[in-house]
Amino acid sequence: MSSLREKIESGPIPNHIAIIMDGNGRWARERNLPRISGHKEGINSVREVTRICGELGVKFLTLYTFSTENWNRPEKEVSALMQLLLKTINFEIKELHKNNVRFSTIGELNELPESTQLGIKNGIDLTRNNQGLNLILALNYGSRQEIIKAAQMLSQSAIQGDIEPLSIDENIFKSVLETKDKPDPDLLIRTSGELRLSNFLLWQSAYAEIYLTETYWPAFREEALINAILDYQGRERRFGQVSSQV
Repeated sequence: MSSLREKIESGPIPNHIAIIMDGNGRWARERNLPRISGHKEGINSVREVTRICGELGVKFLTLYTFSTENWNRPEKEVSALMQLLLKTINFEIKELHKNNVRFSTIGELNELPESTQLGIKNGIDLTRNNQGLNLILALNYGSRQEIIKAAQMLSQSAIQGDIEPLSIDENIFKSVLETKDKPDPDLLIRTSGELRLSNFLLWQSAYAEIYLTETYWPAFREEALINAILDYQGRERRFGQVSSQV
């Protein structure tokens, strides 16, 4: 593993990695375990990936933790997920703070249980001034909903005369997104073999390098992350230019 570490450390490290953490349920089913066991094991992957990103110098790590569509899952599973989320934040936040990680979220938190909202607020407040890795959990997040909300805000500003409609450009639009103070992802990883973005950072991922793996999220650990970064380092990021211009 040390040779792989040395190899990626000699190349460009993504400034921002975003991950669609998928496959918890299938990981559990293949082991004849309840689905919640997959979610619990997935927390170990979160812990390890967060640690490694901090060690490698990744500045931002965004994890798709709970989508707006996840409310459609069985009520028992959603309830268990909310309890697990609160327990995890309360347990992990001191270690994150110790490691200089700054914790934040994107998404509509007001729809989460009050106890979960409080745990999240406490975690954000505790780590607010940390200067290391920025760990962002996307909770009750949907990119289409985020874009609609941004359009509504700009429309209202235009109606009030605060902004000229034709002056709206990418920078102005970005300024009203939830990620306005965060760079766009350089590398977007999806686990479990699925081939879709699932309403995650649609605007922000316009030029992200997308890496797909068959590995279920509970099994996605150090070697899997390093392989994703190695793949990223082997790509030529042209942003619409030709190779000779890069």
